[in-house]
Amino acid sequence: MSRPKATADKPDPWRVPVVVAQIPEAGSHHDIEAGQQARQAMADLAGLREIGFASASLDVTPRGRGRFHVGGRVRARVGQTCVVTLEPIENDIDEEVDVIFAPPDQIPVLADLVDEALESDEAIPDPPEPIENGIIDLGRLATDALFLGIDPYPRRPDAIFEPPVEAADPEAHPFAALKALQLDSKPAGTKKPGKR
Repeated sequence: MSRPKATADKPDPWRVPVVVAQIPEAGSHHDIEAGQQARQAMADLAGLREIGFASASLDVTPRGRGRFHVGGRVRARVGQTCVVTLEPIENDIDEEVDVIFAPPDQIPVLADLVDEALESDEAIPDPPEPIENGIIDLGRLATDALFLGIDPYPRRPDAIFEPPVEAADPEAHPFAALKALQLDSKPAGTKKPGKR
């Protein structure tokens, strides 16, 4: 899951670090919820009016050789503006999370496997995310999923776009410009040749 551009160069507003060395062999379950300050910061980053709530239910499971699978769901309610009526609306987000994390030194090798899969007919796996400083940040992961679930063109279900109606101008036809040029190019006092 690639990092949205909006947050790539800013501090993460929702942080829930999990130390991989402390994850039991059976894995661990995490129910997390973003506080008011984190929700406001996420709304600002995403250009939303507000985020009413944001929560995630995630399972972190060891996969061997230092890799971990994070799976679960992220749910949120976001306040947006209808692109048709410009009225405030709310949209619910329910995004699945299915990500592999790996030590940074394994990322190039695993990325090569993804490239090889591109050349075959096999299902293409997502490249793994790096485990940074022995930590998987579930808040950052949930923020990414939330941002990916935002509707870029929100509209009320009953909103109908009606383009403005313009009265037809009788002078607006394909040859109007030619007619204007023809009138401008005639010297004053010239007459059309008469019939003989």
